[in-house]
Amino acid sequence: MKPALVLLPALLMGCVEQELDVSPEAGALLFAENCASCHGVDAKGAGDFGEQRIMVPPDLTRLARENGGVFPRNYVLGVIDGFERGSHFSAAKPEFGAGDLGPTVIVEDEFGLGTPIPARLLALGACLESIQE
Repeated sequence: MKPALVLLPALLMGCVEQELDVSPEAGALLFAENCASCHGVDAKGAGDFGEQRIMVPPDLTRLARENGGVFPRNYVLGVIDGFERGSHFSAAKPEFGAGDLGPTVIVEDEFGLGTPIPARLLALGACLESIQE
């Protein structure tokens, strides 16, 4: 019986929910790894790969300005994920939601309804919101 008592705390530790980093700083690292080659390190659309495209990637620092001064978080997250995919998007734009975006965080809307959203996606959104001009 003693071995079971020793294993129980170890098993329970595996059930403890770890805190996920959804900060703008975490998003900046993800942006550098996944987005800067097209959108540029400054997110203004002048990345090395982006400049070679027929359709130059948009300036991501102007999203709030182009939306009446309000950062369109849900739309931006949908675009990154691939859910919001209009015909005006370049075929070169990857759909990050097609892969594994990792662990999720429950985000409540104004009505208290929770939706699981990948933490990496939230971090990218926080990064983009933080660089609006």
